[in-house]
Amino acid sequence: MNLMSNPLLVTALMLAVSNMFMTFAWYGHLKNFSSSPWYVAALASWGIALFEYLIQVPANRIGYTQLSLGPLKLMQEVITLTIFVPFAVMYMGQPLKVDYLYAGLCLMGAVYFIFRT
Repeated sequence: MNLMSNPLLVTALMLAVSNMFMTFAWYGHLKNFSSSPWYVAALASWGIALFEYLIQVPANRIGYTQLSLGPLKLMQEVITLTIFVPFAVMYMGQPLKVDYLYAGLCLMGAVYFIFRT
């Protein structure tokens, strides 16, 4: 079986890539454009966000063929936290907090409740 023929796997991979762009668009300017006027950072962020949307919109359309809206959104939130924590620690130099673990555990609980049948 070709793994890329699995719509949920394709959705998850595409959402992970789009979230990398989203995270840089939303927070990268705090490091890279901190001395620039806010509108320069906003324009740069919009440029990055374009690539996010070019991946995220088709990912959601693919995912929506297999999932209802709630599980699809929760998948995106779990992926966002999975991308954000390494970004915050490795790229932005933020300390790793136990709160990230607690947030992850809460999301795991949310995943359980939204996917249980």
